[in-house]
Amino acid sequence: MAHKITDACIACGSCLGECPVEAIAEGDIYTIDAATCIDCGACADTCPTGAIVEE
Repeated sequence: MAHKITDACIACGSCLGECPVEAIAEGDIYTIDAATCIDCGACADTCPTGAIVEE
């Protein structure tokens, strides 16, 4: 099961460097490639708005 980024994302970039498999893509709202995500949760731990949740 992968994580996903909800519309609470403020595109601050705090999650980008935390993903060990580079599954996060930048945009107005960042996205996580579910096929690449290893469900480690590192990104969710750094998100200041709680926008990253388990899918």
